Amino acid sequence: MKTDNAGQPLEHAEPVHSLRILTVNTHKGFTLFNRRFILHELRDAVRNVSAEVVFLQEVLGTHERHSRRLHNWPPTPQYEFLADSMWNDFAYGRNAVYPDGEHGNALLSKFPIVSERNIDISIAGPECRGLLHCVLQLPAQRELHAICVHLGLREQHRQQQLQLLCKLLDSLPAQAPVVVAGDFNDWRLRAARLLADEAGLHEVFERAHGRVARSFPARWPLLRLDRIYVRNASSHEPRILSTRPWSHLSDHLPLAVEIRL
Repeated sequence: MKTDNAGQPLEHAEPVHSLRILTVNTHKGFTLFNRRFILHELRDAVRNVSAEVVFLQEVLGTHERHSRRLHNWPPTPQYEFLADSMWNDFAYGRNAVYPDGEHGNALLSKFPIVSERNIDISIAGPECRGLLHCVLQLPAQRELHAICVHLGLREQHRQQQLQLLCKLLDSLPAQAPVVVAGDFNDWRLRAARLLADEAGLHEVFERAHGRVARSFPARWPLLRLDRIYVRNASSHEPRILSTRPWSHLSDHLPLAVEIRL
């Protein structure tokens, strides 16, 4: 039987009308230029946001060399370490595999994850990319579709990957609430119109402020790479987490928003 955070059966729990969403490219738990391992500090910062659903990109599953040389390397995969006791459920989609380990996208949820799948959207060459699609069971028999995204560095690849994302979105129930978040690498700002026209999504910062957020590089953000898109939900008070400690915990700034169902 699925239960909420208080241990009550979900079918008897009060409906959820709002959710706090956070997305962050973790840069594999290292600061800019990999100068310092800060996963423990990152975990504290993520916990302080109190988001119900957290979208993570560039999170390590395993890394043999780092685990040998770093005394504070966690005994569990990074996504499990970040989930700790705050998020009951988590999912991981492995995208890139190399001799020392592997990394990908992850999702942390305070609601049960009833299904998960990682869709390979790698196009060509060394860039391995994926879409992690999870279905979350909300109280009162409701479901939320959450898709964690990390797109490629080349424009041609991104356009193909966006079409694959639209294909996935087209397969979802028409009335179901959907959140798509992550690192789009869309510095040329081509994604928003396509996702609005073909998939009915709106980007939360563009809806609130007329432009998507500057998120990279973290200390001097110039490029608008990270996004939160929603469908069949409204978005309220999107925030760029730009002050300390966030400005020193990754090469990307996290984005947060409240969505209302």
